[in-house]
Amino acid sequence: MRKLLNTIYVTNEEAYLCLDGENLVCKVDNEIKFRIPFDNIENIVCFSYLGCSPAIMGKCVSKVIPINFVSPNGKFLAKVCGETKGNVFLRVSQIDKFRECGLMLAKNTLAAKFSNSIQVIKRTLHDNADLRDDDQIKTVLNILLNGIDQVFKADSVETAMGIEGNCARQYFSVFNKLITNPKVSLNFECRTKRPPLDPVNAILSFIYTLFTNEFAAALETVGLDSYIGFLHSLRSGRNSLACDLVEETRCLIERFVLTLINLQIVTEKDFDKQISGAVWLNEAGRKKVLLRWQEKKRTDIVHPYLKQKIPFGLIPYVQSNLLAKYVRGDIEEYPCFLLK
Repeated sequence: MRKLLNTIYVTNEEAYLCLDGENLVCKVDNEIKFRIPFDNIENIVCFSYLGCSPAIMGKCVSKVIPINFVSPNGKFLAKVCGETKGNVFLRVSQIDKFRECGLMLAKNTLAAKFSNSIQVIKRTLHDNADLRDDDQIKTVLNILLNGIDQVFKADSVETAMGIEGNCARQYFSVFNKLITNPKVSLNFECRTKRPPLDPVNAILSFIYTLFTNEFAAALETVGLDSYIGFLHSLRSGRNSLACDLVEETRCLIERFVLTLINLQIVTEKDFDKQISGAVWLNEAGRKKVLLRWQEKKRTDIVHPYLKQKIPFGLIPYVQSNLLAKYVRGDIEEYPCFLLK
C-alpha cells in the first residue's frame, strides 16, 4: 500500500479492503495490514483481484471517494463512485485549462522529453567511456539541448511538434550506438512505428503501447478525460492525453528496452518477421518482455517532484494525479517527470 497525494494505492494482489467504523481496513490473508480514517482519503486505486466488501463500497459512495479497480497488469477494469458532478466539473476545467494553457503544457512536456533523452544518452556515456568522444553523439546532444530553448520560443503547438519531430529523428539516429554489447546481433537504423520493421522497434512499440494504456487507466482513476489532450490532436478512439503524458516518460521505456537488449534478455529468436516486412514479438518473446516489465514495475524509483520512493508502476498514477491537481488549481504548475 502507498499513500501519495491523498490517494491510496493498494498494490498487493492478495489484499482485501473492508470497513471498520470510519476507517478503511486492508487485510492480507485475514491479517490487518493498515487502517486509515476516511477523512484522509480522496481516492482509492486497487490493483487486487480480491477487491473489497460491499460495505466499504457503500461507505466510499456516501463520502464521494472513488474506488478504482485496475488489473495487476495495469488494465482499467471498473470504478465505483457516488455523484459524478465532481468529475463533470473537473472535465470542464480540463477543457478550459487546456485551451488557456495548452501551449505552455506542450512546451514543458517536450522540453522534459528532450532533457530526459539527453539523460538516456549520458547514462550510456557514463558506462562506456569510448563513446564520449563520438562526434555524432556530441552533435545530437547539442541538438537536443538547443531543442529545449527552441521549443520555449514556439508560438503554436504545431511549431513545437515540428521541433519535436526533428529532435526525435536526431535522437534515434544514435540509438543504435546505445546498444553497447558487441555480442548483440539486433540492429536499429531508424524509428518505424506502423508497422515496426526491426526487432528493436518492435519492443519499443510494444512497451510504448503498454505504458500508454497504463496512463489511460491512471487518468480514468483521477477523473480526467484521456481522450482530450493538449499536445496530440483530437482523434476518435485515441487516448490523446495519455499519449501526451507518455512523451515525458518515454525515456524510462527506452532505458528498459536498452537493458533488455544489452543483457541479451531478448534475442532474434523472440521475433517473427512477416511477409509485409513487419517485425513483431512472438508469443515467447511477449511473455519474456511482459515478465520483465512486471518485475520493473515493482522496483522503486525516487519521484523527482515528490522526493519519495514509489514503485515504478505507479508513475502514471502519480503524474495523472498531479495533472488533475493542476487542472483543479491546487498547484500552480504541472510538474513534468524529469530524470536526474
